Amino acid sequence: MSLDDTQTQSPQKETFGFQAEVKQLLHLMIHSLYSNKEIFLRELVSNASDACDKLRFEGIAHPQWLADSGELAIEVAFDREARTLTISDNGIGMSRDEAMAHLGTIAKSGTREFFAALTGDQKRDAQLIGQFGVGFYSSFIVADRVTVISRRAGLTAQDAVRWDSAGAGEYTIAPAQRERNGTDVILHLKEGEDELLSAWKLKSILTRYSDHIATPIRMNKEQWDKDKNSYVQTEERETINQASALWARNKADITDEQYQSFYKHVAHDFGDPLAWTHNRVEGKQEYIQLLYLPAKAPFDLWDRNARHGVKLYVRRVFIMDDAEQLLPPYLRFVRGVIDSADLPLNVSRELLQDSRDVRAIREGCTKRVLSLLEDLAAQRPQDYASWWAQFGQVLKEGVGDDAANRDRLVQLLRFRSTRSDEPTVSLADYVGRMKTGQQGIYYVTADTLAGAKHSPHLEVFRKKDVEVLLLTDRVDEWMLSFITEFEGQSLQSVAKGDLDLGALADPEESQAQEQAADALKELTGRIKAALGDRVKDVRTTLRLTDSPACIVVDRDAMSAHLARLLKAAGQTLPDTQPILELNAQHSLVRQLASMADDALAPWAIVLLEQAMLAEGGSLDDPAGFVRRVNQLLVETSAASAKANASQGAAS
Repeated sequence: MSLDDTQTQSPQKETFGFQAEVKQLLHLMIHSLYSNKEIFLRELVSNASDACDKLRFEGIAHPQWLADSGELAIEVAFDREARTLTISDNGIGMSRDEAMAHLGTIAKSGTREFFAALTGDQKRDAQLIGQFGVGFYSSFIVADRVTVISRRAGLTAQDAVRWDSAGAGEYTIAPAQRERNGTDVILHLKEGEDELLSAWKLKSILTRYSDHIATPIRMNKEQWDKDKNSYVQTEERETINQASALWARNKADITDEQYQSFYKHVAHDFGDPLAWTHNRVEGKQEYIQLLYLPAKAPFDLWDRNARHGVKLYVRRVFIMDDAEQLLPPYLRFVRGVIDSADLPLNVSRELLQDSRDVRAIREGCTKRVLSLLEDLAAQRPQDYASWWAQFGQVLKEGVGDDAANRDRLVQLLRFRSTRSDEPTVSLADYVGRMKTGQQGIYYVTADTLAGAKHSPHLEVFRKKDVEVLLLTDRVDEWMLSFITEFEGQSLQSVAKGDLDLGALADPEESQAQEQAADALKELTGRIKAALGDRVKDVRTTLRLTDSPACIVVDRDAMSAHLARLLKAAGQTLPDTQPILELNAQHSLVRQLASMADDALAPWAIVLLEQAMLAEGGSLDDPAGFVRRVNQLLVETSAASAKANASQGAAS
């Protein structure tokens, strides 16, 4: 969305309207995050740290910029009389156009999805706001006016810019003076925020949320003044944080709280991570990896092109914050840092794609994440189940995308089954409780859990207490095309091919089935003739116990469920005919045998259409189906009334 130029106050000072999404976000910030308002300082310090990282990176091509900046640092200062809190850095800074783009608009992908995901629930929306990464606007939780003075590295002192807003719908842009590159964010605090004018309070917030920041965070020291009976600020500065890259420290020196705080910094997430792994890798390639598993899925998880994952550093120098080449797309939920000792400082995205070192890092990090998931599944199964509910569908993409790690990924899969409505069943669990004589891993696919649970294809399996996996994710059918067997057991769809229960079949049932098939051979032929090219074949089956009919396809054919998904995605598919299977023991099927051909035809069509609906399909002519059912109901009702009348007359 473009900016609205609402008025010009002078040739040098201009007023603009906020982008509509910014107005909405400001409202959300103030009302959703007030209970956790301290995070504003964490967000502003994090932004200042990123600005210093970017100057280090751009300083590779422009070393004079770094030389002019001196030691990179973040300054936090307050003025009790003016009631202001200032966060300053000497990082990359902003030009006028950058200030308008970064502070007046949300120019990032996923904006529409973000606002669509908001629910009105303050706690949940607060998490989404954190994931979206727009921390600057959190300033308005505690400030009724915010001033930003910034000068981009490489520009003159006269090219600095001043940005002002009360967060009420518009902001002003004006020229400014700043002696060095960097940014000052000046918060004019609201009434009631006096605690933020205390050095002790600010230090406690910074220590809690920003101790991991590699850039030094400094404040003026305070000393006790007996005459004033209070603490007064001195000119001496003190560093508040440890000011070293957390990932470069020894693991034994880092607390869980510090790991969690660093995650919130790199992931822009307000919640704690579910698990993490921190390792120094040495050998042909030397690098440090600190990788996190989020507990909650971000709003744009399904966007395979969304660029936010691991941050890439080279020898502690920040390179980029969305290095998608370092992990495969199916691990796009992972957050963290990778610091390489071997890559060149001037590495580009193009070089990352072609680098042998990067491929080695990618393989190593992928294996490390899979190990983390394996440990989580083995040692904290409930936490893994919770994680799977959020991210399982994405991990399934890896079964097709990553042949090298397919066996490990298959072990991590979890499913619902006829014995569990929750996705907690692994293939190993299933195989471990297979019945004696069972010859495969059975599964059924459907659009919904209810559709899968009530599928007529499950009737004989339910009767024999044979477990069947219930697959309802859109990715499942595609994923299964890459899994032919597990621990020597083939995966078999209960809706494909002629049912062969092997040793599970009752010999008496099999004999009865053969006799019924012979007895109904004429009927199946007549029904096939009545249905014409609507079906490939009509036959009797043992898979049904309660339903009169169901539809199946050949074992190697595309399932009806997958065909529906592909058609919904706009793909053109050749017409295929299902196989109609009849339950020879069902009273309706037996009654059809005595009908004349003209009376049989509408019943045959309704049987087929009912079977298609029960399988989750749709009808080309729903109105025709309703008309046929109504007509059959009328005829059946009339015949029943006539029979009752005759019986009454005879008595």
